[in-house]
Amino acid sequence: MKLSQSEIKKIAVFRALQLGDMLCAIPAIRALRHAYPNAQITLIGLPWGQSFTERFSKYFDNFIEFPGFPGLPERPFNPAAFTSFLAQVQQEKFDLAIQMQGNGSIINPMIELFGAKHTAGFTIEGHYAPDNGLFMEYPDYGPEIERHILLMQHLGIKAQGTDLEFPLSVEDYNSLDELQLGIEPKKYVCVHPGSRGSWRQWPVKYFAALADYCVEQGYKAVITGTKDESDLVEGVISNMRHEAINSAGTTTMGAVGALIQNAAMLISNCTGVSHIASAFKTPSIVISMDGEPQRWGPMDKRVHRTINWLQSPDFHLVFRETVELVSLAD
Repeated sequence: MKLSQSEIKKIAVFRALQLGDMLCAIPAIRALRHAYPNAQITLIGLPWGQSFTERFSKYFDNFIEFPGFPGLPERPFNPAAFTSFLAQVQQEKFDLAIQMQGNGSIINPMIELFGAKHTAGFTIEGHYAPDNGLFMEYPDYGPEIERHILLMQHLGIKAQGTDLEFPLSVEDYNSLDELQLGIEPKKYVCVHPGSRGSWRQWPVKYFAALADYCVEQGYKAVITGTKDESDLVEGVISNMRHEAINSAGTTTMGAVGALIQNAAMLISNCTGVSHIASAFKTPSIVISMDGEPQRWGPMDKRVHRTINWLQSPDFHLVFRETVELVSLAD
């Protein structure tokens, strides 16, 4: 390793993004924890990241909320809150701060303000990064999971596999049981029509058609989504010929995880739940509407079928993939 265990006692990881992005970084964080088993690792992220660090407590010890920064779209910038945040981070006196947000063109100077003994991460030509041997040219290719593993390897940290994870607790299983959905493990499919941004959402009539097919094959269809996605869920159900179970707005994140773990299949847009299915090796049909299926789609192409809708907007192609996965499940 470029930095010894004796030298690195406190690590800050900066990744202020949403669920799918965070899950894709877990294999790299796993490698980091393996390399520095006794270090205190703090995630600096969006407010919801507090619950993420609690779920992944074997990798993270602490959490600091990030209040936004000019040029980052995830949160509006609040100068007063940022000043307080920066003082808090500097007081931590981190030995290492790792920038895992992106190519670093916007935030590498901000990471330097954290005051860590060492900073590391991604950079691109023509933008600031300290000349300390700990920054690497951003790999604008390949799966998101592997991009961050490459960063760990640049730091001399050995990879610990590419598998995703989504730890579940007794409380998560209890939360699902309390809903009394009337389902049995592997006897239902999850259909998740939502995602952040309407431009990433496959038409509800197509989700409905696939859900109907699964029902006709003997499965129950559980339509999932957040409370804000209730209209989308209702849109799927109203387009179906058969009955479906509406769980929109009723499930905790942990209950959704348990639901996907025990499902025969997930049908979704390329969003956070698709990475949960990947973690549990639950077969899935993933519709990529963002033009980056090789980056964000699940890596196991046998268990998970990612369709690049922008390149091949063919419902019959998706239907054939669904039929094949159902036949494999049977």
